[in-house]
Amino acid sequence: MTTGRIAALWIYPVKAGRGLTLEEAELGPFGLALDRRWMIVRTDGRALTQREEPRLARLVPSLEPDRLRLDLDGTELAVPLEEEGEPVEVVIWGDRVRALAPDPAADRALSQALCRPVRIVRLPEAGLRPCDPTYAPAGSRTAFTDGFPTLVTSEASLSAVNAAIRASGAAPVPMTRFRPNLVLEGVPAWAEDRAQALTFDRGAALRLVKPCARCIVTTTDQASGERLGPEPIRSLQALGRDLIGEGPCFGWNAVPILPDGPIRLGVGRDVVLRP
Repeated sequence: MTTGRIAALWIYPVKAGRGLTLEEAELGPFGLALDRRWMIVRTDGRALTQREEPRLARLVPSLEPDRLRLDLDGTELAVPLEEEGEPVEVVIWGDRVRALAPDPAADRALSQALCRPVRIVRLPEAGLRPCDPTYAPAGSRTAFTDGFPTLVTSEASLSAVNAAIRASGAAPVPMTRFRPNLVLEGVPAWAEDRAQALTFDRGAALRLVKPCARCIVTTTDQASGERLGPEPIRSLQALGRDLIGEGPCFGWNAVPILPDGPIRLGVGRDVVLRP
């Protein structure tokens, strides 16, 4: 058993857009509040991500009391926080999901900024997707994430990767490349590999269910949207981080276990890693 602390909390209101760092956030059954509740889709309804469109890293969100504001290279738009809009069906990683398209004007602004026809959609709570039952507890659901509600990383593990990157003569990478939700401090490198859960009070926990296999997005500067590869993929491979046969891994996907309902998390809060 190892005790650490929350060093940072991040949400990404729009899937593939830039993150927001928070001092506090509510952890509910589907992850941190407002994390990846919106997504940009092509005209056929399929998700558009940084794998195909790295400029989405420059889509900057800000939260207001009743709306989400977005800025992409000077193009500004806003969508309501409430679940409202035209019902549509969208596709993310093969899952067909019922969503809402809140604002045609926002669609036009984003299409003009990206030079391609797109729509922005909102996921209602009723449309949440089931997680892969091979890894997640029965009944686990998620929003527009790749597959699980929450991603956990640690500062020490990033330091280990950056040591390998420096040894190869390349520049270290920031944590933003890995787009985590919870970043831990005060734990040894790869402590998350040896834990089954992060536990809080009131019986609340994050069950670590699957290592996160990394893709080309980690080679993308999350401020400029520029591809800078081959790091960190090259050094993760050199460190033998292909843990599940799906490519080099960094961080763990996690599912909230909340017997008494949502809890508040804050930077600096203690976390116990249980084997």
